[in-house]
Amino acid sequence: MENFAALTYLAAGVLFILALRGLSHPETARQGLTFGMVGMGLAIATTLLLPQVTAYVPIVLAIAIGGGIGAFIANKIDMTALPQLMAGFHSLVGLAAVFVAGAAFNDPEAFNIGTKGDIHLASLIEMSLGLAIGAVTFTGSIIAWGKLQGRISGKPVTFGGQHQLNAFLGVIMLLMIILLCVTGSAVVFWAIALLALALGVLMIIPIGGADMPVIVSMLNSYSGWAAAGIGFTLHNNLLIITGALVGSSGAILSYIMCKGMNRSFLNVILGGFGGEQASASAADMGDRQAKIGAAEDAAWIMKNASKVIIVPGYGMAVAQAQHALREMADILKHEGVDVKYAIHPVAGRMPGHMNVLLAEANVPYDEVFEMEDINREFAQADVAYVIGANDITNPAAKSDSSSPIYGMPVLDVGKAKTVLFVKRSMGSGYAGVDNPLFFEDGTMMLLGDAKKMTEDIIKAMES
Repeated sequence: MENFAALTYLAAGVLFILALRGLSHPETARQGLTFGMVGMGLAIATTLLLPQVTAYVPIVLAIAIGGGIGAFIANKIDMTALPQLMAGFHSLVGLAAVFVAGAAFNDPEAFNIGTKGDIHLASLIEMSLGLAIGAVTFTGSIIAWGKLQGRISGKPVTFGGQHQLNAFLGVIMLLMIILLCVTGSAVVFWAIALLALALGVLMIIPIGGADMPVIVSMLNSYSGWAAAGIGFTLHNNLLIITGALVGSSGAILSYIMCKGMNRSFLNVILGGFGGEQASASAADMGDRQAKIGAAEDAAWIMKNASKVIIVPGYGMAVAQAQHALREMADILKHEGVDVKYAIHPVAGRMPGHMNVLLAEANVPYDEVFEMEDINREFAQADVAYVIGANDITNPAAKSDSSSPIYGMPVLDVGKAKTVLFVKRSMGSGYAGVDNPLFFEDGTMMLLGDAKKMTEDIIKAMES
């Protein structure tokens, strides 16, 4: 049975790797999900067949409850709420790691890691790391969920000496882990848990809105490392492999996101980005007036264009405008207009947010381009149709060194002959920074709900 479990765990691990590979591109994402589900089913079935598993009733009951809740959430969740859903799921992984570590510490004989008061040193190290990372992941993910859900302000919460305090608490936690390994004290064990819970809150509250996509992927990485640590405690090779896969892929994704924002990962963690200051506030704009247009104006401009580049942002997600957007693009293509979509690495509230929404609307994959592949084409575009994006198109990121988003690569929509901005209002974006592009001569503001505005443009085109 031991050899059979090892082989099936290996097969499940390979399926998880294939799942990650499949999820790297929209065309193979469904296949990747299938690989992942089959791998997880195989892993669960194999674990239930292990000889040390005897209490089937509570296990099956737990799976039924958890699976039922998951199925309910999956059917009810809006596409716009996926980022906070991911943050919520990450918190559950962290909490599970804390519970498993607590159970193993309280009853080490059941986990075959020693006796109470005399736990193996290697197990104490693994357990304490899983506990600490899991606790940080739990509270950090709760704060991220609150910011994304709007229950907590998206602006950074900062105070004097914040970074020094976080560093001090981090050092104290490492020292306490060493002390736990030396003494095996229950007081030290739970003190590590409490300190890690506090550190998770303190690490995430200074993070501003524009950095949330990076935080989501970072917490994903944390949850993986927490699972890997607990895998060592449980002597479960597949949990170690799976946790390492999630942890490493999340870390790589965080690096890619940071590179896309021209920011170091350490700067994101210690920063508190967005909302502290707004270099282009309404007061700084003086008496400048934006050109306000209507759906009929936008329809005429785009139907007479030869090339239109669409830039989706979080406003498209909120309004659920992706289907109307695809319909508008289909009309333009029928008129002979070249239509493309430009995706910024941090558009939306999580990595790939815009790609998922466009795929839901059956937008052809070959029309969707990443920023580095399409940015040069804005200079040849007649129209840039920006729907609900602000920070990722803000030229202040290139020109204003005092701006909180300075240095972040942005889509060069201002180089198009005409820029059509679809927004609910003239307000600033999620990072709290106003966009001076709103007041340029070649910009027309289309104020209103993104879905309704796009549908009105479609009606104007058809008439």
